[in-house]
Amino acid sequence: MPSCRAVKRLSDIALFDAARDTAPLAALHAASFAQAWDAAAIAALLGTPGTFAFHHQDGFVLARAAGGEAEILTLAVAPAARGRGLGRGLLRAAITQAQALGAQTMFLEVGADNPQALALYAGLGFAKVGTRKGYYSSVSGGSDALVLRLPLPVKFA
Repeated sequence: MPSCRAVKRLSDIALFDAARDTAPLAALHAASFAQAWDAAAIAALLGTPGTFAFHHQDGFVLARAAGGEAEILTLAVAPAARGRGLGRGLLRAAITQAQALGAQTMFLEVGADNPQALALYAGLGFAKVGTRKGYYSSVSGGSDALVLRLPLPVKFA
């Protein structure tokens, strides 16, 4: 389980080496989501072309880029580390990497009932382009997912 007693600096965000053990990422995912991905699922995703992750002791983002588009597959931040800019830092790293890989657009899906995540994504410039009704059917009796889009490139201050 990630340690949040002494949160590391945001500058400690690094590209994850796909050859490393994904168990720490799976532990972060389990701390963040009711329907967590296990280490094998995360490793399998990292083994696919264009997929990459950025990590920190208290969170990670998993994304992929192909054909001029990128997608945030998941963003997990340990509950005790939330509200300190880590999610934003991880997303900025993923967006920058996607741009470097030639992506011109980035997409993600987020629960319509997740105001903190919606505020985070809006603050980075993501805008709603669609809704997937009942997308999270195994969670909360079928909550909707919003599909968000961010045009690239983005310049961060």
